[in-house]
Amino acid sequence: MLTRVLKMRLRENKVKILIGFIVLALLVLTIVGLNSLESFYRKMTLATMPLQFLMAGIHAGIFVFMYLTFMRGGFAKLDKAPIKGKDVSISWTDVIGMQDAKQEALEVVQLIKDSANVRRMGGSVVKGLLMLGPPGCGKTYLAKAIATEADMPFISMSGSEFVEVFVGVGASRVRKLFKKARNLAYGYGGCIIFIDEIDAIGRSRTFSFMGGQETNSTLNQVLAEMDGLKGKEENIVVIGATNAQEEHMDTALLRPGRFDRKIMITKPSQEDREELFKFYLTKVKAGDNLDVGRLARRAVGKSPADIANIVKESALIATRNKRTTIDLKSLSEAFERVDLGIKHRMTVTPKEKEMTAYHETGHLMITYLKAPSKSVFKASIIPRRGTLGVVWSPEREELHSKNKEQLSSEIMIALGGYVAEKIKFNTTTSGVSSDFTKAMLLAHAMVWALGMGDSGYVGDYTAIPKEELSEEVKIALNKDTSTLIQQCTEEAQKTLEADRPILDRFAKELLAREELEYDEIIAIFAEYGHKETGEHQWSLSDDKTTDNNTKNDV
Repeated sequence: MLTRVLKMRLRENKVKILIGFIVLALLVLTIVGLNSLESFYRKMTLATMPLQFLMAGIHAGIFVFMYLTFMRGGFAKLDKAPIKGKDVSISWTDVIGMQDAKQEALEVVQLIKDSANVRRMGGSVVKGLLMLGPPGCGKTYLAKAIATEADMPFISMSGSEFVEVFVGVGASRVRKLFKKARNLAYGYGGCIIFIDEIDAIGRSRTFSFMGGQETNSTLNQVLAEMDGLKGKEENIVVIGATNAQEEHMDTALLRPGRFDRKIMITKPSQEDREELFKFYLTKVKAGDNLDVGRLARRAVGKSPADIANIVKESALIATRNKRTTIDLKSLSEAFERVDLGIKHRMTVTPKEKEMTAYHETGHLMITYLKAPSKSVFKASIIPRRGTLGVVWSPEREELHSKNKEQLSSEIMIALGGYVAEKIKFNTTTSGVSSDFTKAMLLAHAMVWALGMGDSGYVGDYTAIPKEELSEEVKIALNKDTSTLIQQCTEEAQKTLEADRPILDRFAKELLAREELEYDEIIAIFAEYGHKETGEHQWSLSDDKTTDNNTKNDV
């Protein structure tokens, strides 16, 4: 290994060594030449030598600048120092919240480490690994863990670092990157290249005269370099990560022999979220009796980065409120801060405030009565993020698909505010604008794309250009959309009118207190015979936070 490393260093610095040898030889010849001159000429030569060196340096600098700029892609300098695998310091056990992705990545690591045996069996070592998934789910973290586990040098770059306005610069950087990787692989037995946000250079190529040629040439160079790895002794693996959908990537990049493996990294499951909360709560001063299972259920749809942010925010809240540990109340406030935003005090007229209270009550009641998959954690008429009020109702558990009834309940929830305003005031406000947009988009998707209309048209009609659809089909589909909206409006109105006393009670409570918490909402419904049951209940009733470090249970 030492001999290979020395050879690698010689390969890296052969130009520097050659230049040093030439400079040394010139110095020796200069000294010999000066000694052979008479005293007068020797003194004159030594006196003019500094000026000659200065002029030669200026001329050389101008030549090098012009040569690099116009002939050798001088703007394509690649200043990326490789990191040794053991210095990445991200162990396999540090990667949590993505068990399925870890299992797939572990197979790739074993193939990388056992590349010699794979070749002896006649197999081909994995050359490319593409990680796809939403942001904040740990793609970069997993790539670092792979480098640590495989114990190989690790070069990390972003796709945007290859993109320049100068033609040829991106391709030149790709060449330099793979040249460095091959040298490291020769010295250390392997190298991992990680390109984050690879969609910046890996999107489908556009063959247009108007533009896109720089991105195309960069991608073409990546394809050529990955093809060049075939049959080479160097064990180089390219890992790409992107938030874009797979269909947006260039097909040539995804074919076998380039990115051989694809790992889908999704939002964490219930068990993964529990592990994440356990991990991040050990990083802060948290109460011993916090129920991470219920915290995980409240964090449905959250990414690992979101959960880390919630725990950090809870630490700030606990510090600000002079609490000795992070308790349930701190975490609850952190959830609200992250999901709902900061409260903004605005001057609102009494009439506008009353209409807002009824509007949010409409959303609240329809959610509770018509969407059992959701929990109503908070209702507020305090302005946040440009809205006058909000009802916070996250899902109780992961839902990977929804049926017609569940989608219809989403439309009813969106229309609940409008219906409540009509029932109480017989008029509506501009606050229904975003609600109508959501309801119309849902209804349109149900009818046009999911075959849920009453006319019996089955298929995704959004996939067909509208000019190719007959007027009869478009009229029928639009009629189904309108009918669905009308049915949901009528059902929401029927529900709110049947429980009109609850509608008035919630509006009155909101006007008096501005915000209602989960316990208060459940208690009011229970007064009128609507009780919530199930293991997903979330209660703050046992939270007796004091400054004497009282333990709290979720």
